Amino acid sequence: MRQMNEVEWAAFLRHGTRTAKLSINLPSGRPTVTPIWFLFEADGKVRIETAADAPKARALATDPRACLVVDLEEAPYAFVKIDATADIVEDADLTLRVATDIGRRYMGDELAEQYGLRNGGPGQVTIEFTPSRVTAVHDITD
Repeated sequence: MRQMNEVEWAAFLRHGTRTAKLSINLPSGRPTVTPIWFLFEADGKVRIETAADAPKARALATDPRACLVVDLEEAPYAFVKIDATADIVEDADLTLRVATDIGRRYMGDELAEQYGLRNGGPGQVTIEFTPSRVTAVHDITD
């Protein structure tokens, strides 16, 4: 097992179509985890788009603490865990861009614009996660 450096874990987060598992606290105080599609962008933030009234958006508006885990579920096994603070951004241009880029990443160029229009329009927001701590481990089987 070895620790990844920042260049390695950034590349790991951007590789292919890995999903993140987002852990948040619901307004009731109960923790929950949900899989998400995401972008890890050049400014060091993780971004997603969602409906403004989605449970994750409502929960993060109440308690912005979050944890994201992205893992490699086959040998040699690896993971990146990000402790972060979330900000909900109501910027239509940003949300359309994030939704389109997520569509491109997970669905391909041919469906990116359609996904962006569907998930980046009215009633949608961008959630930006600013990392406070990153734990990144590779080659867990070694």
